[in-house]
Amino acid sequence: MRLRFVLIVLAIVAPILMSVAAPAAADTGFGHAGRWITDSQGRVIVPHGVNMVNKHAPYTPEAVGFDADDAEFLAANGFDTVRVGLIWKAIEPEPGRYDDEYLASIRRTVETLAAHGITSLIDMHQDQFNERFQGEFAPDWAVLDDGLPAQPRLGFPVNMFVQPGLWRAYENFLGNAPGPGGVGIADRFAAAWAHSAAYFRGTDGVLGYDLLNEPWPGASYPTCLLPGGCVDDDKLTALFRKLTDAVRSADPTTMVFVEPVPTSVAPTRIGGMDDPNAGLSFHYYCVWAAVTGAGCDQLAEQVFGSAEAYSQRTGAALLLTEFGATDDLRQIDAVVDRAAAHGTGWQYWAYCGCADPTTTDQGAQGLVGDPFVPPTVANVDAGKLFALAVPHPKAVAGVPVSSQLDRATGAYELTYRTARADGAGDFAPGSVSTVTIPRVRYPAGYAVEVHGASVDSPPDAGVLDLRSLPGAGEVTVRVTPRRDTPQGP
Repeated sequence: MRLRFVLIVLAIVAPILMSVAAPAAADTGFGHAGRWITDSQGRVIVPHGVNMVNKHAPYTPEAVGFDADDAEFLAANGFDTVRVGLIWKAIEPEPGRYDDEYLASIRRTVETLAAHGITSLIDMHQDQFNERFQGEFAPDWAVLDDGLPAQPRLGFPVNMFVQPGLWRAYENFLGNAPGPGGVGIADRFAAAWAHSAAYFRGTDGVLGYDLLNEPWPGASYPTCLLPGGCVDDDKLTALFRKLTDAVRSADPTTMVFVEPVPTSVAPTRIGGMDDPNAGLSFHYYCVWAAVTGAGCDQLAEQVFGSAEAYSQRTGAALLLTEFGATDDLRQIDAVVDRAAAHGTGWQYWAYCGCADPTTTDQGAQGLVGDPFVPPTVANVDAGKLFALAVPHPKAVAGVPVSSQLDRATGAYELTYRTARADGAGDFAPGSVSTVTIPRVRYPAGYAVEVHGASVDSPPDAGVLDLRSLPGAGEVTVRVTPRRDTPQGP
């Protein structure tokens, strides 16, 4: 009870603390070195954050109340990235006509996050293609289902497995079937991406573009449950290459991320993008264990293994862009800890429930209940916040070796080498690495033991700065809570 009181107090005062000492604006110029995402200095970043996608018209975070106090809350609790949703239907309400007022709203959200030191992954979000199929994504004019039925209507995700009209709409999309004006539907979508990339080019804090959320192949989906990946992954590869080319016509450098079919747990057959700044956005949900016949732990390891195999084959960066959507804190703990063991950044689904029409449990998924209400006290799920707000390497002048939180004691240990991730020698002595230490886990402060670096930040700072010492090829740091702080809500 005592710790729960502390958590509630922190939830109240954290935004105030952030307004007094706001962080520097989010970095620009992100890239990667193999599977590692890097900042403009070449330091490895391992971002932790959330998803913020509004799936109802007008499809903007602003429309559900997401604004500066939400960004302050996230930053105060150590979150440094948000996956911000775009919806094609809002971008291109009529063929070839783009709504820049919609994009302006999304950009305001991205800039608000950047002002609080939070990066944005701009995500072209789709679930079940269109409202006709109880989903969202494509404009109505882009739905080519050849008259097949949108039945039975069993909601998300069941419709993906049973609706012939939905299967055909996906198949025509992947096949670039001609739509209005005789223009291929995928060509229309690529042009919308080119327009969007031109709009966001140069915007502060943009981590990258997630080209298409959870693509679905249509009637061939059963093959995605078999070893080796989906039989139609070649079509998905062609689509992603088309989208990458479209983005590059407008923005030559910002990272692009591709996604496999969500049920694909064996190494995906999606090809590389032949692009120097490409990554893989992948998801893990325990709910798919029932579909694949695996247990949750086994499935999670398969998903991370599949992502790493793709990176080894293509050189892509890795980011876990969805997991969670649950009130099961043990499950959240397990995924967060597994991601740390694999050195992978993540974005939890989701910041809010926000009347999500395409989720298995709308009421369970949110960290915050209602973004229109300040994120304090009763509006914050304190247990979920405690599970997600964990220490992590924010920017490493080198390559992470291990990152581990002992959830029983609160002790956190990080080890990293000072060699550059791109193999171009070592970082110079005196290079600074930063480690996020969320106050919600260390309300009484923390002690630091470090080897190979000196501490260059004030006591109990929310971000621990470590300056490497001459001759240090490896740095280790151990953070422990003061006064035996209880570990749990």
